[in-house]
Amino acid sequence: MASNDLKQRVTHDPVTTTTTTLNDKKRTGVIGGNRRDKRMVMAKRGLRSLAIAVSLPLSLTLLSMYLGSSLHTTTDDAVSSTKPFWFPPSWVLHLMCPASSFLMGISAWMVWADGGFHRNPVALLLYVAQILLTVLWDPLVFGLGATRVGLMVCLGLSAALFGCMRVFGQVNPVAGDLIKPCFAWSAFLSIVNLKLLYV
Repeated sequence: MASNDLKQRVTHDPVTTTTTTLNDKKRTGVIGGNRRDKRMVMAKRGLRSLAIAVSLPLSLTLLSMYLGSSLHTTTDDAVSSTKPFWFPPSWVLHLMCPASSFLMGISAWMVWADGGFHRNPVALLLYVAQILLTVLWDPLVFGLGATRVGLMVCLGLSAALFGCMRVFGQVNPVAGDLIKPCFAWSAFLSIVNLKLLYV
């Protein structure tokens, strides 16, 4: 009779229960149950994608500059004798091109985060064209000394940047504003390239 009054006690191990719950939340993508933890997960994903969006065009530009310096011709020597006062030294050119790629990477990431590349595929085409032309300019002008082709590449780069500025600005106005210094820099590069053509 006493055994009928006994109830089975179910003991829960708090460590096992917590681990199982945590593993379930990790599997579903939510580490914490509250909104703050969800935001932290999204922020980590956003930082990872931002790092990729900035480092990819920046590394391609740096690789292009390295290839341009390894193919180096006498362009700097020819320019140094007839250089006007406004002509930038080569280290400024080599510093501003990665800075421009950095700004373009941030701008493209902002457009991607707002879904602009999915809604308007022209934005992605213009961005890829801009990266390709940026990568080609330095080896052509400083590496091979092909200033005529470099001028065409530079004018194409300016056109691609202008298109990016217009299309990106429709998706995210800040992204469009970030391209304005890059566009101004490409216009100045066109003038520099034109000067190199007549040296």
